Amino acid sequence: MTGRWRLSFQRRVVLLALAGGLPAVVLGLVLLPGLAVPGSVRVLLGVVVLASWLGFALALYRATIEPLKSIANVLESLRAGDFAIRGRHPRRGDALGDVVLEANRLGATLRAQRFEAIEASALLDKVLAEIDVAVFAVDGEDKLRLANRAAGELMGRSPQALTGLTAEEAGLAQILEGPAAASEAHAFPARSGRWQVMRETFREGGRLFRLLVVTDLSAALREEERRAWRRLIRVIWHELNNSLAPIKSVIETTRDALAAGAPDPEERHELAQSLALVAERSEALRRFLSRYSELARLPDPRLRDCDAIELLQRVAAVHPGATLRISASPGLRLRGDPDQLEQALINLVRNAIEATGEGGEPVQLSAGRRGGRIEFEVLDTGGGVANPDNLFVPFFSTKPGGSGIGLVLARQVADGHGGSLTLENREDRSGCIARLSLPA
Repeated sequence: MTGRWRLSFQRRVVLLALAGGLPAVVLGLVLLPGLAVPGSVRVLLGVVVLASWLGFALALYRATIEPLKSIANVLESLRAGDFAIRGRHPRRGDALGDVVLEANRLGATLRAQRFEAIEASALLDKVLAEIDVAVFAVDGEDKLRLANRAAGELMGRSPQALTGLTAEEAGLAQILEGPAAASEAHAFPARSGRWQVMRETFREGGRLFRLLVVTDLSAALREEERRAWRRLIRVIWHELNNSLAPIKSVIETTRDALAAGAPDPEERHELAQSLALVAERSEALRRFLSRYSELARLPDPRLRDCDAIELLQRVAAVHPGATLRISASPGLRLRGDPDQLEQALINLVRNAIEATGEGGEPVQLSAGRRGGRIEFEVLDTGGGVANPDNLFVPFFSTKPGGSGIGLVLARQVADGHGGSLTLENREDRSGCIARLSLPA
């Protein structure tokens, strides 16, 4: 049967229950007239048979339909978002009881998840309200759907006033487009400066949103600039003081000697040595200041295809008397500035050779592809890194007469190529590993 003539499940259960007992009832009613009992007894027996038949059908109806109605009520409440309703008569080992039990467990699980979601949402709202990072969310129609407190302060409006505006009306149309993460200069209505801008996409309710996170870098850059200036002044003062103090002493001694009269040949020799010391310290100061200019003049790399083994061979040719072993993966090529990379590797190899000392094992210089990157490694068997915090501080050196700029220049080369330079102690034995990692 179809349409409006289709029987409901309840009616089918009742009809099937009645149909199941109908043959026995008919048989009983047929046999009753043949019983040798008074007519009133036969009528009573007939009523008992019919009542039992209808009673068992009703009991079957209630045992089947009521648990299903309870389950339906639970599922309806779950759909409506009410997770407090529970079904009746949950019993293990019973088919319908198990269904009711699992429906109740589902409701309890959803209720716990709802509380967790509410708490997580409240925490997220609190974090967004307190952080000093501007967060914007724009839907597929370029309308702002989320702006936190920092975003409102940045745009000179309340977050509520921003919500619903288009990106063009809010002044965010241009900043929405760009790389996933970048440091950019922007002028917003309330502030201008340098910003870390992160752009992501996410989906909610099947709709695509764009997320824009703007972090003010000005304060961090100013603090880093102050630290750099303090470090620079400290280094320059140390070097100037080391040179000017002996120069001042020599000049005073020379002045006193000349004031005493014409020097004899021995005194003239001493004065010549003193003036030579002044010239030596002056030259040291000149070299010191020229090294600073080297750090400032490092040009942008000129990228071109390079052969790794040729690069290593040129580095090895600079140290003809040193024991150096080179190795590279066959056919390994990369894009980079060969002159800058060669100079960076020369500095690393020179440090490794000086750390190993005479009679030590050969320094190993290798190149290979690891994890989608090109890595150059310089391994030595020296004493290792004693003070890693000062490795890349300009003009800091633990070696007598060391300039302290080799590692700084090498890291600048790595940064210019979008790579990194790390130094760490070896785990298998004493020594250091210098690792120059570059994009493949």
